[in-house]
Amino acid sequence: MAKVVVIRELRLGILKTFAGTNTDTGIYKQEVDSAFLNTNGLSGDQQGDNNHHGGPEKALHHFASDHYARLRKELPELAASHCKPGAFGENLVTEGFTETDVCVGDVFKLGEAVIQVSQPRQPCWRLNLRFGISDMSQRLQNSLRTGWYYRVMQPGLVRRGDTLTHEQRPNPSWPLSRVLSLLYDATLEHVALMEMANLPQLSPNLRGLAQKRLETGKVEDWERRLFDGTRSIPGLPYQ
Repeated sequence: MAKVVVIRELRLGILKTFAGTNTDTGIYKQEVDSAFLNTNGLSGDQQGDNNHHGGPEKALHHFASDHYARLRKELPELAASHCKPGAFGENLVTEGFTETDVCVGDVFKLGEAVIQVSQPRQPCWRLNLRFGISDMSQRLQNSLRTGWYYRVMQPGLVRRGDTLTHEQRPNPSWPLSRVLSLLYDATLEHVALMEMANLPQLSPNLRGLAQKRLETGKVEDWERRLFDGTRSIPGLPYQ
């Protein structure tokens, strides 16, 4: 991997409440010049649901800014107006670097820190509130362009303008675009699921998901993750 990937924006956020709800979120992240990256994420960065966001396997979130132009064309006007860097609560903002460029387990030097790709993002219903439409989470999932997470192998200071320097690629046949296709498109490919369940650098959550599909021959229910928190919100339009 030869391309130079510059961190154009470094973002972190404190908890806020979505208007008209009792739901807290850390998705509204603001630009900072620098922050210390520890095993649970950037110091000062908060999440509204610590059971599913943040923590060692989701310490740092990256979303490709390259996707925003397409989203602005495809989404209703209100949602499209939000489509600019930072909209998905990403900590790292870059250009020219997407799910096809990143593989499970890739290791990068970032400032003083060392990070490793752990899994793609699994969109949840909080995105429906963030973008003001009831199916934003599903739209992002269907696009197979969801962003991804890193775990932290070595803590350290990270600055805006730092570069992601590629150091290791243990799984060149597993770009995140392939993982996303297996998760949400070709969902029961037996051989691929067996391989995915045994990828040591993939998050335990997704290895377990692959193993369960192998054991049951069924795909897990996505409805709760995608919609449960927003079904009863008045005024949220269905598209």
